Amino acid sequence: MKAKSTNAIDVYVGSRVRLRRKVIGMSQASLADSLGITFQQIQKYEKGVNRIGASRLQLIAEIFGVPVGFFFESEPGLSREAGAKAETDEVALFMTSKEGLALSKAFLAIEDANVRQKLLALARSLGSPSGAVGSESDHWDQTGAGVGV
Repeated sequence: MKAKSTNAIDVYVGSRVRLRRKVIGMSQASLADSLGITFQQIQKYEKGVNRIGASRLQLIAEIFGVPVGFFFESEPGLSREAGAKAETDEVALFMTSKEGLALSKAFLAIEDANVRQKLLALARSLGSPSGAVGSESDHWDQTGAGVGV
C-alpha cells in the first residue's frame, strides 16, 4: 500500500494557520478546544498531513478574525515566479519562528514612524546583499502598516 503524501496546497494552508495562530498568541490546544477537536489534529492540519475541510477552515477564519482568503494568499498553486515564491516561503518560515514573532511584535510596538524607518535601514545595512528580503521600495506608512510588502 502506497504511503499518503502531503499536498503542497494543504501544507501551505496549514502553514498559514500556524502563522496566524502564533501571531495572535494562541496555543494549539486553545484552537483545538475552540474547534472541538484534539491538539494533535491541529498539528496535522498545520503540517498539511490532514486536509482542512471548508466548513472547518471557515470556523478557523472566524476564530482568527481573518477572511478565508487569508489562508490562500500567495498560495503556491498560483502562477508566480519561483524566486518570489521562495522569498515568500522564507519570510513565512521566519515569521513563525520565536525570533520572527518577537521581532515583529517589538517592531510593531514602535510608535514613531521615523524610528521604524531607521531600524529598517539598519537591518538592511546589516544583512548581506544575497540574503536581503524585500526591496528599497518597501516602506511603512504612518500607522506602521506595511505598504508594498
